[in-house]
Amino acid sequence: MKAIYIEEPGKVVIREIEMPRRKSGEALLKVLYGGICGSDLGSYRGTFAYFAYPRIPGHEFAAEIVEIDDNDRGLKPGMIVTCNPYFNCGHCYSCERGIVNACMDNQTMGCQRDGAFCEYITMPIERVYDGKGLPPKVLAAIEPFCISYHGVQRAGVKQGDRVLVIGGGAIGVLAANAAKALGGEVYLCDIPQAKEKLERSRETFGFAGTILNEGPESLEAAVREITGSTEIGGNVLGSGFDICIEAVGLPSTFQSCIDCAAFGGKVVLIGVGKQNLDFNFTLLQKKELDVFGSRNALKKDFVELIDLVKEGKVDLEKIITDVYSFNDAAKAFEDFSTKGGSMLKVGIDFTDIR
Repeated sequence: MKAIYIEEPGKVVIREIEMPRRKSGEALLKVLYGGICGSDLGSYRGTFAYFAYPRIPGHEFAAEIVEIDDNDRGLKPGMIVTCNPYFNCGHCYSCERGIVNACMDNQTMGCQRDGAFCEYITMPIERVYDGKGLPPKVLAAIEPFCISYHGVQRAGVKQGDRVLVIGGGAIGVLAANAAKALGGEVYLCDIPQAKEKLERSRETFGFAGTILNEGPESLEAAVREITGSTEIGGNVLGSGFDICIEAVGLPSTFQSCIDCAAFGGKVVLIGVGKQNLDFNFTLLQKKELDVFGSRNALKKDFVELIDLVKEGKVDLEKIITDVYSFNDAAKAFEDFSTKGGSMLKVGIDFTDIR
């Protein structure tokens, strides 16, 4: 069969490899559609923290069951499914407490182990979820939605909360959708180069507004305008957002979340990066901020979001802006890397492999 490899930063190739052999307790799946994640893009650029070369990328996907054992989950050959791609060890302290998404030896497909960007894969049956009739193109976007949804759940977004999401990429836009679905008044923020993408997202999904982050001063002014302000000691301070969600993975954007959060607010870190941040940590104490890390997702996130999308509460297909054939995988990665300001979610169609 054929598989997509990132051989080294900036180099994507298609290789011929052996078909996987299904073991008892596993399903053999034919991959139909995949999405390029921000971590895949970071691996292509050489900036992602959890990647070794060469490797098959990909953990956002939909597939058809080819072979499967009899099971109590109602899964049968011919069904279109998606999967939980975060492999936990099962015996570390986190796993023993049921926090399997934060396994101390987590191996995510396409990151610490080979991913799904090939014609066929095998998966443990307990990681395979019924797509409930969702089209493969949409079903492949459930996993990134889970990443965002899990972070929003960590923050406990409720009706009327003012929420700032920093990062106008797919994870940020999906986090904004999740927060909006839970009743938040959501603003999406990114740099001026992403202005087109921000506006399209606002119009498409009905967010309360957008913010162009042109630097700390302009961001501070925007926060004052949106959230109101108070004069303290001769200084005019913005009231701040109840919840700030970081979906980029840069020191500057995490700092922005801390700066933009209200006193007594919450900050959620979803983005993944490799750089350090030197900051005045006393600001966390001064504002009494709750700071949450958010890693991966849980089975319940997949199940809840498949139902949410199935019920039409979020039009997930609108986040997919560009689709490439399997044979054009190298171009898909190159274009996403160089034209990311206008591309939101890039998909790869595995049904036309030549």
